[in-house]
Amino acid sequence: QVQLVESGGGLVQAGGSLRLSCAASGSIFSINAMAWYRQGPGKQRELVARITGGGSTNYADPVKGRFTISRANAKNTVNLQMNSLKPEDTAVYYCNLDYVPPDRARSLGVWGQGTLVTVSS
Repeated sequence: QVQLVESGGGLVQAGGSLRLSCAASGSIFSINAMAWYRQGPGKQRELVARITGGGSTNYADPVKGRFTISRANAKNTVNLQMNSLKPEDTAVYYCNLDYVPPDRARSLGVWGQGTLVTVSS
């Protein structure tokens, strides 16, 4: 069974930085993509940033130029460097993994438990 463990959330002042990490463990044949989503108070979960197995990235418009997603392939880890944080970035951030299990029968997805990021003004 594949599990994701997230770390790095916390409280930061506006303009500050945080780095989130997500490590995948378990039986993985290959990774299609890893991504970060967030869900703010009273809002729906939304994509923040995504990186494919080949290294292609895409970002939500509100975070472009401020957030950077990266992977450490050998460790099945994805990081999200968040700079110039704003109060509206306050949310629970969730890691998502899209992967192929060892039987290669199909792709599967798994979510992390979420980590809270609070940006004070």
